[in-house]
Amino acid sequence: MALGKLLHTHEEHADAGGTIDHPRAYDTFVSIGFLGGRRAAYTRVATAARPRAGDRVLDVGCGTGYLSRIVAPVVTPSGHVTGVDPSPAMIDYATRHAPANCTYVEGEGQDLPFPDGSFDLVISSLAVHHIPAEARPGALRQMFRVLRPGGRLLIAEFRPPANPLARRVIGALTGPAMRHDPRDLLGTMIPDAGFQVESEGDLPYLLYYVRATRP
Repeated sequence: MALGKLLHTHEEHADAGGTIDHPRAYDTFVSIGFLGGRRAAYTRVATAARPRAGDRVLDVGCGTGYLSRIVAPVVTPSGHVTGVDPSPAMIDYATRHAPANCTYVEGEGQDLPFPDGSFDLVISSLAVHHIPAEARPGALRQMFRVLRPGGRLLIAEFRPPANPLARRVIGALTGPAMRHDPRDLLGTMIPDAGFQVESEGDLPYLLYYVRATRP
């Protein structure tokens, strides 16, 4: 299965509330999509999130747990990273590869199974575009709910290349995941959910981020 087909299938399933159930294939294809720079790309996302020692972190749409495993040593054994994903296969894979301070829970971003104020930091990387469009505002409100006052949010998404030819080539390889502008995708959902946006901008490897706090 080609990368574009895999991601296109994921996009279709997400609109219907489905999941990706082939974690090894997904990891392989995402690595190809980052042209061998996946570790560097996710490290930049983790750095933009600014995790701290002792933080309780929630990774929404954690997939195979790749980003969670990068954040885990930064929060130290005194902190904890929880990943949530709707795919049982992804959760099983992430759990089997989890460091001691990571746990993984099956669930959807629009109905997070955690009490109010449970986390210091919520991160979500390349996941919002997989949530059905009508459910995205609710998912941001859920992220707001599970953060403590003063807690932080980091959303990262793909951004299309500026060059039209490069945009067509990348879009053909990756499917719908790269056919949106992340500013249009996120719109005003983050401030509308109650967050105060601190910064936003481009990251390497065709990524875009928004960092915000819960007042």
